[in-house]
Amino acid sequence: MIPCRYWLVVALGLLPFVATAQPTWPTLTQQAKPWTRWWWMGSAVNNADLTRLLTDYQKAGLGGVEITPIYGVKGAENQFINFLSPTWTDRLTHTLTEAKRLNMGIDLAQASGWPFGGPWVSPADASKYVAYKTYAVAGGKALSERVVYNQKPLVRAVGEPINIDKLTEPIARNPDLQRHAFDQVRFPKPLPLQTLMAYSGSGEVLDLTRYVDASGKLTWTAPTLPQNGQWTLYALFQGWHGKQVERAGPGGEGDVIDHFSRTATQQYLARFDGAFRGRNVGGIRAFFNDSYEVDDAQGEANWTPALFAEFNKRRGYDLRLYLPALFGNTASITDTAATPSRILCDYRETIGDLLLDNYTRTWAQWAHSRGQRIRNQAHGSPANILDLYAATDIPETEGTELLRIKLASSAANVTGKPLISAESATWHDEHFLSTLGGIKTAMDRYLLGGVNHTFYHGTNYSPQAAAWPGWLFYAAVHFNPNNPFWTDFSQLNHYVARCQSMLQRGRPHNDVLVYLPMYDAYSQPAKGGLPPALLQHFDGIEHGFKNLPVAQISEELLAKGYAFDFLSDRQLRDVTTQVGKLKTGGNTYQAILVPNAHLMPLPTLQHLLNLAQQGATVVFAQQLPADVPGFADLSSRRLAFKKLLARLSFTASGTVALRVATVGKGHVLVGENVSEILTQAGVARETMADQGLVCVRRTMGAKTIYFVANQGTDTLHTSGWVRLATRAKSVAMYNPMTGQTGMARIRPTASSTDVYMPLLPGEAILLETSPTRVAGPAYPYDKPAGPPQPLSGPWTLQFVSGGPTLPAPVQLPDLRLWTDLRDSTMNAFSGSATYTIQFARPAGSAPRYRLDLGKVFASARVQLNGQDMGTLIGPNYRITLPGRAIKAQNTLVITVSNSMANRIIDLDKRGVNWRLFYNTNFPARFKENRDANGLFTTKNWLPQPSGLAGPVTLTPVD
Repeated sequence: MIPCRYWLVVALGLLPFVATAQPTWPTLTQQAKPWTRWWWMGSAVNNADLTRLLTDYQKAGLGGVEITPIYGVKGAENQFINFLSPTWTDRLTHTLTEAKRLNMGIDLAQASGWPFGGPWVSPADASKYVAYKTYAVAGGKALSERVVYNQKPLVRAVGEPINIDKLTEPIARNPDLQRHAFDQVRFPKPLPLQTLMAYSGSGEVLDLTRYVDASGKLTWTAPTLPQNGQWTLYALFQGWHGKQVERAGPGGEGDVIDHFSRTATQQYLARFDGAFRGRNVGGIRAFFNDSYEVDDAQGEANWTPALFAEFNKRRGYDLRLYLPALFGNTASITDTAATPSRILCDYRETIGDLLLDNYTRTWAQWAHSRGQRIRNQAHGSPANILDLYAATDIPETEGTELLRIKLASSAANVTGKPLISAESATWHDEHFLSTLGGIKTAMDRYLLGGVNHTFYHGTNYSPQAAAWPGWLFYAAVHFNPNNPFWTDFSQLNHYVARCQSMLQRGRPHNDVLVYLPMYDAYSQPAKGGLPPALLQHFDGIEHGFKNLPVAQISEELLAKGYAFDFLSDRQLRDVTTQVGKLKTGGNTYQAILVPNAHLMPLPTLQHLLNLAQQGATVVFAQQLPADVPGFADLSSRRLAFKKLLARLSFTASGTVALRVATVGKGHVLVGENVSEILTQAGVARETMADQGLVCVRRTMGAKTIYFVANQGTDTLHTSGWVRLATRAKSVAMYNPMTGQTGMARIRPTASSTDVYMPLLPGEAILLETSPTRVAGPAYPYDKPAGPPQPLSGPWTLQFVSGGPTLPAPVQLPDLRLWTDLRDSTMNAFSGSATYTIQFARPAGSAPRYRLDLGKVFASARVQLNGQDMGTLIGPNYRITLPGRAIKAQNTLVITVSNSMANRIIDLDKRGVNWRLFYNTNFPARFKENRDANGLFTTKNWLPQPSGLAGPVTLTPVD
C-alpha cells in the first residue's frame, strides 16, 4: 500500500509553484542613507564639537558628510584655521577617526569654496581668456600702431569696494581677504601676444608673429594686393581671467585654475599630496568638485596657452588660418566652407575635449591612484557634460528639472556606474521656511530623475558655544540641530534611506537611448558683444539645448511615460547590439532615438547604421540628419555622409506618417510623431503618466523595482488602479514613509499588470514585481469602514523645547494654532509643543483606525497612551493605529514642531544681529525679502503659522 503522504507530495508537485515570502526592506547601509554637505566656516572647528556634531548627525539617520571649508564668521577670527595647514589636517584626521567609529562616510570638497583654486595657483596655472584686436594695412604700407593690448583693471568683490592700486599681485598676498571676498580681479598690464595673422582678400594668410618685437612694433611691409586691397590683421593676446575661488575660507583664497591645462590640474593636486603626506586620510571616500562656475564672472575663461597646438592635433587644421571666422567675420576668408558656425563648433569641441582630458580625467586618475573616487558636478561646463559625468565615479547634479537631473543619471546608467548623487534642496524655499514635507516632495523629484545617493544642501558646523541660530550658510535649507524640525528630521532620513536602499539595487531599466545633439548646440552662433561670447555652457536641456528640437522631444517623452537615458557621441562608441537589443554599461535598451538632429559626425552615423545592421532599431524623429559638423576635410566627410544616407531605402509603414528602412538584421525608422514611432518600434510606455504619476524603474534579475510618486494635486479616487508596463504574477508593495510592506492587489493582463495603489498627492510607493507567484501577507490598504469621527476638545497645549522662552501652558476649548492665540511669547517661539486630548474609544470595533491630523505646521510626532505611534512630516498627516492600541479611555499627545522663522523674526524686530558672516551676509532668495542693502530680512514678516489646526479625526478601517 502506498502511503498517503506520497500522494500528497505528488499532488502538490502538480500544482503551480507558489513561493512564500514577507517583503523585506534591504539593510539601510551607510551608502543608502542620505548624506549632507558639511560647511566648516573659517575651518574654525575643534575636536569636541566635531565629535558632538557627528554623533548628532548619526543619530538623526545621516550616512555621511561632505566636508566643504568655507568663509568664516565674524568674531571667531582667533579660531580660523588655514585650509590644508597641519592644524587643519589634524582636524580632518580626527573627523575621519570619529566617522569610522560612528560608521559614517566622509567626502572632501577639494577646494575651500569653488571652483578649484587657491593661493598656491601660480599665474601660469590660473584661468585665462583670449583678447583680440584687428588692424587694417594697405598694400605696400607698414603698420604704424603698436601691436599691444593693455588689460583694463577690474575688481569684483562681495565685500566693501577697494581700489586696485591698493592691491598686490597675486591677490592671495593681500590682507583682509575674508573681509573683501574677491570674486574677480584683473590687474592693469600689457598682455602677451599669442599670434599675429594677416589675411588678404584673395585668400593669402601670413603669420607675422615673429616680426613683432617686445615693444609691440611690427617690422613688416604689407605686400601689394590687386585693386589696392587691404590686409586685415588679427592679433590674439592671452589675458588673465582673474576669477577667484568663490566663498573661500582662510587659506583657500586665490586664483581659479586653468581647467584646460593638465599641468595646472596636476600642480593643483600636488598641494594635497604635500598636505596629506604622512597622514592617514584613507578614510576619505571621494573628493568633490562643485559646479564649474568659472564663467559667471566678467568675460570667459576661454583660453589656454596650448590651445593652438591642441586644436591642430584634435581637429586636424591650423585655427590661426581662420581667426576671422572664429570671431564671426568671414570677409577675409575666401573658403566659403569655413563658416563661423563650423570654426566655432570645432573650437568649442576642442575646449570640451581639454576640459574632459586635462581636468576631469586627470583629477580622476589622481584620486584612483590613491584608492579613492571623485564626485563631480559637471553642469555649467563648456563641454559635453554627459562625457564629463561619465568620467566621474559618482556623477552629481542639482536643480529640480527632471531633464537636468537625467543628464547625470544618464551618464551613470550608460557607463554602468551604480551611484548618482544630487546636491539636494538648495534654495528649496526662503530661509527658515522649508518644511520636511516640502523637502520630501523635492527629494522625490531627484529619485524620479534617477538619483539614488543624495546630499542635502546643507549642514553647518556650529560650535556649542554659538548663540542661536548658530552659524549658517547663505543659501540653504538649514539642516542643523538648531532648526526645530531636527526633532523629526530622522523621519525624512528614514524615508530617503528606504527609497535609496531599493534604488541602489539592480540596474536601471530604461528602454530608449536619446542621442544628445551636441554639434547642433556647438554650432549655434556666438553671443553678441565685444569680444563675442565664444563658449556655450551646458546646464541641463534648458541651458544649451533650449531652442533645439531635443528640448521639446525629451519633454514629450517624459510626459508620455517613456523611460530613457541621454547618450553622447563618445558614449555611443561603446554601444553594441545583442539579439536585437542595445547593450551598454551592462544595461539593455530597445532603441536609439535621434531627436531631429541637423548635424551629426560621420563616425556617429556609421556606428548607428552598423548597430542597425546587427539587429538594432534606430529611430530618427522628424527627419534624418542633414550634414556633418566642423570644417576639417569637410568635402570628403560630407560625401561619405550622403552616401550612407543614400543607401537607406524607405517604405511607408501603416497609417502612421512613418518610413521604415531595413538595414541588415535591424531597422531605421523616420517619422513625425515620436510616441507613434516608438510604439511602432515596440517600445512600451508607462501609461500611469496619463494619471499624473511619475515613476523610475530598476531591474533586479527577473524582478522590476518601481518608485512611483503622485506629484500632482489629485488623488486616484476613481479606482486606485495603476497599470505597469511590466508583466508580473505578483507585486510586493513597500511604503517608504511608514515602512509597511505586503503583497499588492493586482490584475495581470497579457503584457502588463494592474496594481491597486491609491496614492494621495505628494505620496510615493515602491513596488517589486515578480514573474512568479509569491504568497505573503497582504499589503495593509486603508479601506474606511465608517465615517471619520472628530476628536473634539478640550486640548492642553504645552511648550516643551525651543525658544527664546517657553510660553506658559494653555487650555484650549478647541484646536488652534499657537500663533492664533495673540500671545507675543508664542508668536516669537520656534520649537516643539504638545497638544494633548483625552478621548473615549469610538463606538463599534475595527481592526485598525486611521488618525488624520488635518493641517499641521509643520511636523508632528504621535503618542497614544504613552506609546510612540510614528512621526508625520507631510505633505499628508495620516497614520494608521492598531485597534488594540485604543483603550476604553485614551490619551493622545501630538508634539508639533514649527520652523526657525518666528524666532528669527523676533530677533530682527528686536535688532539682534545674528548675521555674523564674512563674504556674504546674508542674501535672500526672493526680492520681497530684501532690505535696502539687498540682503535678507524678516522685519516685515508676520508670524508664520505654527501648531496643530486640525481637524483631528479617527476613522475605522478594514
